[in-house]
Amino acid sequence: MSTNYELRLIEDVLSNGAVLRFPADGIHRAMYVVHGRITIAGRSLAADEGFHAHGAAEITAGNEGATVWRWELAKSDAVAPAVAMDGSSTRKLTSKLAWPIADAVLMRLDSVSFPPGGCALLHTHQGPGIRCLIDGTIRIDTHGRSTSYGPGSPWFEAGPEPVFAQAAMDRPSRFIRVMILPAHLKGKSSIAYVNAEDRDKPKSQSYKGFVDRPIEV
Repeated sequence: MSTNYELRLIEDVLSNGAVLRFPADGIHRAMYVVHGRITIAGRSLAADEGFHAHGAAEITAGNEGATVWRWELAKSDAVAPAVAMDGSSTRKLTSKLAWPIADAVLMRLDSVSFPPGGCALLHTHQGPGIRCLIDGTIRIDTHGRSTSYGPGSPWFEAGPEPVFAQAAMDRPSRFIRVMILPAHLKGKSSIAYVNAEDRDKPKSQSYKGFVDRPIEV
């Protein structure tokens, strides 16, 4: 396996009927529909739905256009991401990955939701990922720093570094994420709580899965 992989997040804003084509480049992509509707591989996806594609693929936006968040797992020397011809494509975040993560890996796309005042107690994950807030606000405490994020703001978590997350006190909050995880975690949580006393406490966050796909790279 190559030791030079990156995970990147691109936002595609597509006009009515716009087509976005991906080449046969072997790149694994996880896509989440933020607004509108798209068609890909014969499937129609509405807002708050997700899809995995590998290599050549084509997205067609619906009658009202669409906004799509697109995560790509690619070699660091890969060509630049595909861009929308009728709309815009903006690279929101690119993060280098410490590779290999495991002998076999999977690509997971899911959402994490918090009620007002909810938090994720100090924890780690078994692999890296890029998150992007879609509702509310959230504060992420890690590496001795606190950073607050609003809707549309992305951040990277490497996995082994402990993280505490505090959601907005006055409204629900939710983020969408893609993680690259050991394949044996398919269908299983990747979270580990740092403090033993937190492991059996009630947890305020809830999850919705979209993609949990073993991949070959």
